[in-house]
Amino acid sequence: MQSQPTARRRQLRTWRPGPGPAEFKPVSAQGKSKPLLDLASNDYLGLCRHPDLIEAAGAALHSEGVGAGGSRLVTGSRPVHVALEEALADWLGRERVLLFPSGFQANLAAVIALANRNTPVLADRLAHHSLLMGVKASGARLQRYAHNDLADLERRLKLCRHHQPHQPPLVLTESLFSMEGTSPPLSTMAELCEVHGAKLLVDEAHALGVIGPQGRGLCHGLSAPVSIISGTFGKAFGSGGAFLAGDSAMGDHLLQTSGAFRYTTALAPPLAAAALTALNLIQSHPQWGKQLQERAEQWRGQLAASGWARPPGYGPILSLLIGSDQQALNRQSQLEEAGLLSVAIRPPTVPEGTARLRLVLRRGLPDETLERLMSALETG
Repeated sequence: MQSQPTARRRQLRTWRPGPGPAEFKPVSAQGKSKPLLDLASNDYLGLCRHPDLIEAAGAALHSEGVGAGGSRLVTGSRPVHVALEEALADWLGRERVLLFPSGFQANLAAVIALANRNTPVLADRLAHHSLLMGVKASGARLQRYAHNDLADLERRLKLCRHHQPHQPPLVLTESLFSMEGTSPPLSTMAELCEVHGAKLLVDEAHALGVIGPQGRGLCHGLSAPVSIISGTFGKAFGSGGAFLAGDSAMGDHLLQTSGAFRYTTALAPPLAAAALTALNLIQSHPQWGKQLQERAEQWRGQLAASGWARPPGYGPILSLLIGSDQQALNRQSQLEEAGLLSVAIRPPTVPEGTARLRLVLRRGLPDETLERLMSALETG
């Protein structure tokens, strides 16, 4: 049984930025706070407070204003939007990129562009909520295949081909699953979709900047086509907003038909300027992602050696399975007492009985962080 909403609301807290780039201050009901070392946010490369991003955003703020003031097709388009779209397209090897104010909005737009009420949609069982809402908005027929299970996906693709031979299916996945830390074998998945005439939408939100060739994500360099790549600036890029990347035809289709693009205020110029600067930094430091993966491997090995189930995957997200909701909350409190912030992830975000601590590595964490974590976990 899921926890009652009222009980969950009582767990919410107010967080204030701490004095350092890796610190937060949880504020109690009594107004007291203490700094915690952040092991929870998605700022994988530690760029959200990078001086170059702050300077770029500040310059755009003074020259362009806080907001865009209109949609991209009216008065909202700025040179920085075009520059960011073109730079991303070149970096990812895609013909066209369009910016969106949020990743949720971009995923809605992508699914609606690729599916209609007659489309069979096959989504990974752990696919992000925004992708599922896109399926609902499109009116398409949803099936869920087992997480990262290509045998199950192939079986369902064959059934789709048999029952609807003239209706191309759509496959939805993430390249790095945000609550599991796992990745699908995307090369094989893309080839499988090509064989069965299926379209493929990949959400690269948590991978871009961190994994794949020079941080370009796991779709980069695949031999089989990917219909649309969805990405965000709110994670490794340290900014805000999102984008969709595809070929020219798909870009034109989105431009002409996507209400999620046409009828929304354009991405704030300071955020676009910060994202463009982050992209330049990522391109200039291709070793950042590899270094983060190497450190994540060290953490996984130490956790396994200490008797914990080895967190799956190889990226910076380490899912430490606890079990019950209350046990996960107890572990969260235990880490807070040790000055560490890792939030308990519970149903409905994850399946019942799989509550966990989601540990996130970021560039710039102190060298002694792993030792502190292991010491705090051992006290429980």
